[in-house]
Amino acid sequence: MNMQKRIALITGAAKGIGEAIARRLIQEAYAVILVDVDGENGEKLARELGENARYITCDISNEAAVSTLFAKIDHLDVLVNNAGIIRDNLIWKMSSEDFDRVIDINLKGTWLMCRAAAARMRDQKNGRIVNIASRAWLGNPGQSNYAASKAGVVSLTRVLALELGRYGVLVNAVAPGLIDTPLTQKLSPEVLEKLIQAQPTRTMGQPEDVANAVAFLCDEKTQFITGQTLYVDGGKSVGAGI
Repeated sequence: MNMQKRIALITGAAKGIGEAIARRLIQEAYAVILVDVDGENGEKLARELGENARYITCDISNEAAVSTLFAKIDHLDVLVNNAGIIRDNLIWKMSSEDFDRVIDINLKGTWLMCRAAAARMRDQKNGRIVNIASRAWLGNPGQSNYAASKAGVVSLTRVLALELGRYGVLVNAVAPGLIDTPLTQKLSPEVLEKLIQAQPTRTMGQPEDVANAVAFLCDEKTQFITGQTLYVDGGKSVGAGI
């Protein structure tokens, strides 16, 4: 990798929104470190992106694995915490195991990555952290685990902005809504259409819409925005669009 470029690490980078973010940052002349547990797709994407991309396997919910990951990284300018899972169900049907796993990856994993990056960025007195939250943190039926994890990500973002601002490190969140990803493509046409019709725009977003927001927050020209949550949701956070 070209160490003269700004270095960005993206979790959950093997496909979907993470892949779109990686492609956009490569276009913006970053070198990117792709982190995922999907080795096949991660390696394939790194090869496609070329010499300024590197793939590393890591389970971000594992503290030792995160420590090992950061031991391999000499310098870091940008961290994008995109990795996450869902295990949806109504609360009376949800197992504690499904609750714990979502919290472990979506919230604890993000916290572990932020902790490791914060120490580096504090010492170098510069950096950007962008956490991928979700419009769902405002509430979604059947997502008590997921919504709670993403609410935690929003709060974590605000706290880290306060802690790191004096060191020149800016921390923000992007909260996507209904985005056309492999996950939404698994929904039945009837369910998907109902979700689209609940959007004020009556459309789905694209992964590139989220990537554009991330690129803006990472840009060195963006110097006075921190602790904020930028919604990329077609207006759904404003209301149901009915």
